[in-house]
Amino acid sequence: MLNVAVLGGSGYTGCELVRLLLSHPYVRVAAVTSERSSGLSIADTFLNFRNTALKFESLNLETLTKKADLFFLCLPHKTSQETVAFLHKAGKKVIDLSADYRIKNAQTYNQWYNTPHLFPPLLKKAVYGLPEIYREKIKNASIVANPGCYPVSVLLGLAPVIGESFINKDSIIADSKSGTSGAGRNPAQPFMFCEVNESVKAYAITVHRHTPEIEQELSSISKKKIKIIFTPHLMPMDRGILSTIYVKLNRGIKLSNIRKLYQDFYRNEQFVRVLKNGAYPATKAVKGSNFCDISVFLDTRSGKEHTLIIVSAIDNLLKGASGSAVQNMNIMYAFDEATGLMASSPSP
Repeated sequence: MLNVAVLGGSGYTGCELVRLLLSHPYVRVAAVTSERSSGLSIADTFLNFRNTALKFESLNLETLTKKADLFFLCLPHKTSQETVAFLHKAGKKVIDLSADYRIKNAQTYNQWYNTPHLFPPLLKKAVYGLPEIYREKIKNASIVANPGCYPVSVLLGLAPVIGESFINKDSIIADSKSGTSGAGRNPAQPFMFCEVNESVKAYAITVHRHTPEIEQELSSISKKKIKIIFTPHLMPMDRGILSTIYVKLNRGIKLSNIRKLYQDFYRNEQFVRVLKNGAYPATKAVKGSNFCDISVFLDTRSGKEHTLIIVSAIDNLLKGASGSAVQNMNIMYAFDEATGLMASSPSP
């Protein structure tokens, strides 16, 4: 059995991660930390854990390193930096669900997160944890930077075509809509029921912190500097992300050829489903699962400059966070990649 610890387990992402790990056949959850809930039973915070005796404990790294070999960090941005460095020095493997090790350039991180990165050499060691793109690197990684939720939906949508010559790489627009769980569990006025119910609003236009992460990975895949227009929206639902991505084409190409490109690219991927022609991804169809559903459409009405429209749907807490983290763990420890993750979305 692999002994694991979840640091910062009282938020939505931590809760989902503990839930997945408790049902994993090759894993023992040795510790779950929470500063605000230390000493309390996990069941006191999340009623769905009534059958476990686990209790939250304080974040004492000296003690924790004696309990586990793999650490999942669900800590706030900026907080994970030193924790990852400590655990790495102690010879432990880490899957960090914060943004602290996703951005490879320390100056870019400083610019978008308003704090210096204290461990630039570790940024080079960290592997970006998107299995469909970096599986081979993840296998031997000691630090995995789990992707952000919006980036997963956009990157999986664009990965099959971003390196193709027939797209205009300077014309990419991503319009993404997310449930309120993406903002975390801390109470804040913009995410109160009366604020979000019966309302949809855009936010963080041109300044969302997932923008450099998306651009970094698109640039890496395409071998060309990529800039995108990314606009997130807050939806009156608990969970889920729907991204609609627009890309201008440099030359005419048939939709059937693009569909085949996607089908071939994801042919061996268990968690990416390219839907049949004309089918629309929906957040309800992936809720509670580790799947990403993708459809592609082609607008040919604008003359020679056709527009490719890509729609992707994920559960922001699963494929966009905890599900991907467990998928990364499975790869790192040579478990079957789908172990503990094949549950489908529940019926309405």
